[in-house]
Amino acid sequence: MVEGKAVNKKFQLVMSLAMLGIILLLAACSPTQDDSIQDIVWQWESVTNKTTGEVTTVTNPENYSITFNADGTLEGKADCNNFNGTYSQENGFSIKLGASTMAYCGDTSLDQQYLTLLSSIAAGGPDGSGGLALETAGGEQRMEFKDGGPAPK
Repeated sequence: MVEGKAVNKKFQLVMSLAMLGIILLLAACSPTQDDSIQDIVWQWESVTNKTTGEVTTVTNPENYSITFNADGTLEGKADCNNFNGTYSQENGFSIKLGASTMAYCGDTSLDQQYLTLLSSIAAGGPDGSGGLALETAGGEQRMEFKDGGPAPK
């Protein structure tokens, strides 16, 4: 009888571990909100030039934002201007800018550099620490964004 109880306990242990494995596998396969870039106001913090190592820090990130919507559209702010467009995460990452206001934002504005960089994006996604990284071809320019909070509905 003792031998039967030992076999039963081993069977219960194996079954428990199998169930735990299935639960962990299902959890790993489920999409998480942490990996989504959508419905967040991303604020541009910096751009790094891979070749020169030069880093440009954005002193007012709240004035340079981009929001990716679930339907593939985007909108954003480039200093004193607003813009919209579309994006795709198929075969890399691409941004196609649409309409934009064209006000003069001043000599120190980064609005034109920002829009030019966004038009050249070839890769991007979550950076692993709660931010967003977008890169031009070959990673030549790497733009870093911080989470500015949920997009207004």
